[in-house]
Amino acid sequence: QVQLVESGGGLVQPGGSLRLSCAVSGFTVSSRPVHWYRQTPGKGREPILSISDVGTTLYSDSVKGRFRASRDNAKNTVYLQMNTLRPEDTAMYYCKAVIGENEYWGQGTQVTVSS
Repeated sequence: QVQLVESGGGLVQPGGSLRLSCAVSGFTVSSRPVHWYRQTPGKGREPILSISDVGTTLYSDSVKGRFRASRDNAKNTVYLQMNTLRPEDTAMYYCKAVIGENEYWGQGTQVTVSS
């Protein structure tokens, strides 16, 4: 059974950092890309970054130079390191994997950037 479980969200001040985790079961993170998305109320999910064996792919210029994806194969976990956070980074953050024709999403973790 494929499961992705995000954690690490919370309230942080502008300029602060957070590291989100996406713990995976049902497949190995080294075998396929894992994608990070975020969503704000009233908007669709926006792709941010993905990580795979060929490296990291950036989808959002707004996080360039501030967010970085990494993974720990031994823990079967993917991470999203977020630095220099801004109020506009406030969103629900999700990780996703695609296996065949199926998309698997985590439940999301809320990140709020506010003073």
